[in-house]
Amino acid sequence: MAQRNQQFETDAIRPTGLSSTIAPQHRVDDKLNSAEYLDAVEEEWNKRVDAEVETLVGGMQDLVELATVGDKDKHRIYEDAFETELRAENMVRAAHSLLSIVHSLKLMILLSDEGQVVERRQKELTQIVKETEAAKERAAEEWRKLVDGEEAEEPSAEGEAAEDDDAMEE
Repeated sequence: MAQRNQQFETDAIRPTGLSSTIAPQHRVDDKLNSAEYLDAVEEEWNKRVDAEVETLVGGMQDLVELATVGDKDKHRIYEDAFETELRAENMVRAAHSLLSIVHSLKLMILLSDEGQVVERRQKELTQIVKETEAAKERAAEEWRKLVDGEEAEEPSAEGEAAEDDDAMEE
């Protein structure tokens, strides 16, 4: 068989196959080949994670800056308290968003990890084919024995005794 030069193809989830909660997040051109498509989707997920981590880091930095001790009037204290609450809420939102991203990625891995399933099925198929071939060979050998009459002939006791005597002399 002649080997064909084929581009890498995958059964990666396309935006049309995603649920409505995940689909709007993917703005990837469907005309890309599989490798380009996967790279683009990976880049999207990386950007989302980076944005949420930046929010967490920035919020923590702002909280540290707001925690300065010093002479403050009541207005400034209330202002800092409000800003602290706001930053904390933004950090909680970013943490929940990261958890959501992790959950979505886990689901994508679980639902689209056909490689391992296909590999396991292929191994099982190979094993079954080997067992079938071995069974066919045993059946063919038994059939030959029946047809040739080898099974019907039993060695005589005298023949066995003569063979044993020859073996002992050597």
